[in-house]
Amino acid sequence: MQVQDVDLRLLRVFVTIVECGGLSAAESRLNIGRSTISAHLSDLEIRLGVKLCKRGRSGFELTEPGRITYQAALELLQQCEAFANTIASSKQQLSGRVSIAIIDTLVSDPHCKVAQAIAALKDKSDNIQFDLYVCEAREVETAVANGRSLLGIGVSRHHIRGLDYTPLHYETNYLYCAAGHPLFNCAEQDTEKLLQRAEVITSNYLRDKERRNDGLHYPNSAIAYHDEGIAHLILTGKFI
Repeated sequence: MQVQDVDLRLLRVFVTIVECGGLSAAESRLNIGRSTISAHLSDLEIRLGVKLCKRGRSGFELTEPGRITYQAALELLQQCEAFANTIASSKQQLSGRVSIAIIDTLVSDPHCKVAQAIAALKDKSDNIQFDLYVCEAREVETAVANGRSLLGIGVSRHHIRGLDYTPLHYETNYLYCAAGHPLFNCAEQDTEKLLQRAEVITSNYLRDKERRNDGLHYPNSAIAYHDEGIAHLILTGKFI
């Protein structure tokens, strides 16, 4: 088949659907309604002549042709972007798309200089498109590995082969509990015993038991994917 402009647009919609994990989740990213997204997906399936995904009560799932199409679409869109950047370079213009995958809450970190870096780059050229993708910690590396993002900023405990890692800064982490928890205002001599019995919230980037050399209890009874979720669980007074 010959690739036309409409095909590229439909492929971009499809890639976004896959990255978001479904049509409903892709609404805010694409800024269009679910019915329109569904129509675009159907148009792409008709254009390609294959069923790309399964949609129903069980959730969103790619078919085998869908997985192949997704990978091919990523490669094609990356090549289109590389072409545009090459043409811009030939004109000696600083332009193109800078896509960044970043974990949430970093905006309140005084060591995080993302805003300053974007401002400095913006001062050099008005022909740069900035694409910030706020996601879970584990999704940052995936976004870079599959070409969704040019670079990622987050917490990494496992290095993926083929990616370059550069430390930006280090931070100190603390253990928190809320009023009502046995550890809150407990006697110092009881702290260690209570810590061993306390239920610790499992974050989305710390699930591997071999990495937990802290002697704490991780029953997986509370799992949070963002810092705000962790805060809600801490405030129950039942977890640390």
